[in-house]
Amino acid sequence: MYSYSTRARALRVFGRVGGVSALLGIALVAACSDDDTMLHPPLDAATPDSGSLTDGAVPDGGVKPACAPDVTTGGKAKNVVFFLGDGMGITTLTGARIYSVGEEGSLTIDTLPETGFVRTYSHDFMVTDSAPSMSAYMTGVKMNNNVISMSPETVADPTKCVGSSGYKEDSGVTQNGAAVTTFLELAKKAGKATGVVTTTRLTDATPAATYAHICQRNLEFDIAAQVVPGGAGYNAALGNGIDVVLGGGSEKFDKATRPDQRDLFAELTAQNYTVVRTAADLAAYSPNSGKRLFGSFTPNDMSYEVDRIKVTPAVEPSLTDMAVAALDVLTKGPNGYFLMVEGGRIDHALHATQARRAFEETVSFDRTIAAVLAKVDLANTLVVVTADHDHTLVHNGYAHRVGKTTPTNPGLLGFVRNPEPAADGTFTPVNDRDGVPYTIIGFGNGPNRVAGKRTALDETTTSGVDYRQEATFHLSSETHGGTDVSIWSTGASSEQVHGFMTNTAVFDILRCGAGL
Repeated sequence: MYSYSTRARALRVFGRVGGVSALLGIALVAACSDDDTMLHPPLDAATPDSGSLTDGAVPDGGVKPACAPDVTTGGKAKNVVFFLGDGMGITTLTGARIYSVGEEGSLTIDTLPETGFVRTYSHDFMVTDSAPSMSAYMTGVKMNNNVISMSPETVADPTKCVGSSGYKEDSGVTQNGAAVTTFLELAKKAGKATGVVTTTRLTDATPAATYAHICQRNLEFDIAAQVVPGGAGYNAALGNGIDVVLGGGSEKFDKATRPDQRDLFAELTAQNYTVVRTAADLAAYSPNSGKRLFGSFTPNDMSYEVDRIKVTPAVEPSLTDMAVAALDVLTKGPNGYFLMVEGGRIDHALHATQARRAFEETVSFDRTIAAVLAKVDLANTLVVVTADHDHTLVHNGYAHRVGKTTPTNPGLLGFVRNPEPAADGTFTPVNDRDGVPYTIIGFGNGPNRVAGKRTALDETTTSGVDYRQEATFHLSSETHGGTDVSIWSTGASSEQVHGFMTNTAVFDILRCGAGL
C-alpha cells in the first residue's frame, strides 16, 4: 500500500527536483531471447519470486487495503485520466524534448507539478513486458510476463493457456489463474463513464489490461470478444460496455479475419455502439447521439504519426483527435469518468531502433496531454502520466548542446562533435577507434550492429525517419530495459504522486484518489 510517511514526504522533494538527472546515467539491458515473438519474448522457465507479493500485490484478487488516513478517502477526483507512454523511458523523453524544443525547452509533461519514479519489474522478470506492467497499474497486482490482469500464479505457458485451436482461438480460451479487478471495472461499477484510446491494436497488451483478463497476451481474438457486450466471451464486469473504445486492430473484430467468423462490428452495432472506421467517421459522430462509440481505424496498429500526416485528407485520426473525441463523450455522464490514453507506438519505434520515429511519437503523445489538460477541470480531475517500462536507448559521448532538430540541423540525431572548433571555425565529429564518427543516440541492442569495422556515416542518413540507430548487441529487434520510469501528475488528489514506488502502488493512487 502506498501512503504518506515522513520519509515519503521528504522523498517528494527529491522526486521533483533532483531525481531525473540521477537516473539518466542508468541503463539496464534486457537479456531477452532473440526471436520474434520478437518484440515480446515468450516466457521461459524462470522461477517466480514469491517475495514480490509483498509490494502491494494482493493474490487471487483479494480485497485491497484501506486508503491511507492522510489521503482523502472520499476521493477528490470525480474524473481520472491515465496516460501511458509505452516504452517512454527517461532517455527517450529527454531525447524527445531536445529533438522538439532544444535543451532548455519544456514539454507539457515537464510542467506537471507532481513527480516520482516507478519500479516496473514483473512477478517473474526483472525486465517486464507491457502486459504485467500495465496490469499492475490497473489492478495493483504483480503478475508474470505476458499475463493480462490475472492473479500472480497465472502463467502464459502454452500447455496451460490455449485457445480451443491453439493460438487460433475460435471458441474461448483455456485459462489458469483467476481474474483480478481492474480500475476501469471499478469505475464502471461506480457508475462512471469509461474510455480506452490507443494508437496500437485495441487488443494489444496495454489497452487490454484495462478491460480483459487472459493468461496469454497473444490470444487477441479472445481479448476482442471480451469487449463486445452480449457476445460469447464478454467480460460481464464491464456492465453494459465501455463507453468509448478507439484505436487500431480491426482484423481482430472483422468477420473476414476472425477464425470463428464472428462479425464483432455487427455485434457492437446491435449493442448501441456507433462504429467508426475513418477520421471522417469520427468527426461526424455526435456525442449527443446517445450511442456509445467504437472506432477501429486500421487492420493492425495505427500508423506512425510521421506517416499518418502524409495522407491528405487524413484517413486515420491522430491520438489527439481520439482523446478529445473520447472526452466529448465521457463528459456527458453525470458521475464522472475514467479515460486511459496510450501513446503505444513509441514502443514500436524503439523496438525498431528508429529514434526519430520514437521522438515524433513521444511529441505527439505530449501534444495529446496538452489538449486534454485544456479540456478538463483539474479541480475534480486526476491526471496521471507514466510509462510501463523503458528501452535500451542511450545518449552517447560528450555531446555539444545541439538545439532542436530542424531540416538544416540534425540535432541529437547527428554526431558527437569535438569540443574545440577546427581552423575554419566548425566543430568536427569525434571519431571512434576505427576512425569513424559516431552518433549521439544509440541502443544497447537491436538490428543495426555492424559486422567488423564500422563504415562512415553522414548526418542526413542518421537523422532520417527510417534510419535504425546502431546497437551494441545484434538482435533482430531491440528489447525493453529494466530502468525505473518517471511518473507525473496534476489535478485533484495528485499530491499522492511523489518519491519512489512500485507500479502496483499506482493503482492505489488512482483508487484512493477517486474514492473507489
